[in-house]
Amino acid sequence: MARARKHPQAPKQASAYLRISDVARLVGVSPSILRSWEIMGLVAPARSRSQYRLFTQADVRLLKRAQFLRRVRGMNAPAIVHMLKTQGLLSKAARPEPKSGAVGPRLRRLRLQRGYQLAKVAEAVGVSVGFLSALERGQMSASIATLRRLARFYRLSILSLFDPSEVNPGRVRPSERKVLEAGNGVRMELLSWGNTVMEPHIFRIAPAAGSGDSYKHDGEEFLYILKGCVEISLDGGDANRLEEGDSFYFESSTPHRWTNPGKKEAWVLWINTPPTF
Repeated sequence: MARARKHPQAPKQASAYLRISDVARLVGVSPSILRSWEIMGLVAPARSRSQYRLFTQADVRLLKRAQFLRRVRGMNAPAIVHMLKTQGLLSKAARPEPKSGAVGPRLRRLRLQRGYQLAKVAEAVGVSVGFLSALERGQMSASIATLRRLARFYRLSILSLFDPSEVNPGRVRPSERKVLEAGNGVRMELLSWGNTVMEPHIFRIAPAAGSGDSYKHDGEEFLYILKGCVEISLDGGDANRLEEGDSFYFESSTPHRWTNPGKKEAWVLWINTPPTF
């Protein structure tokens, strides 16, 4: 049985690997569950040059075992990881160090630096103590709306959670982007940082994933749909359905929420100005 690997590279025979949609179908879970299992260290797929996840048949066998434990035994992800390690099916060092997209450790550092108890932050943000504790340990992910409330509590912007350098790098290659995973199925890739008046991202939004609750902040926003589709509602009104090639502008102070209603991952060029998101 395969052991998890740390940031493996895609093989020359890429055809031997499976995409996340194929693995989700074979294992019988959603792609968002596979992503959460990856965060927990249950599996470490290779990456293509375009940063697509690539799974081996051995990964599929291990994930099917995990799905059996989840469905038949009723076990959650941490318990599955523990059992597989105990059975020798998963390396004891399998769980990766928090990656660039793991926001939990940064939130924990912020809280401890400012001397706050978990209960105080949880009450102010409107989440449970258990959820916040799991989020800080990297066992849960938070929606955009929840991250926005946490950032506002600490008097920061979500940009600060990317932990960007202060220097504007100019050119940013795809592999150099700052990444933030925001809830199941939402991946934010920061395209530039450091003393900028714009905050440009690529949002990658899985089917049925979205912002969670509505939120608002200062500034203006511009969206361009690179592929897939997105629905965005302003101030509780009807949803605006945006298809590939569509663009959309609105003032960030208008409460807004969004979701991917399609069957494929949506890619959105999303620009905030000034960087107050």
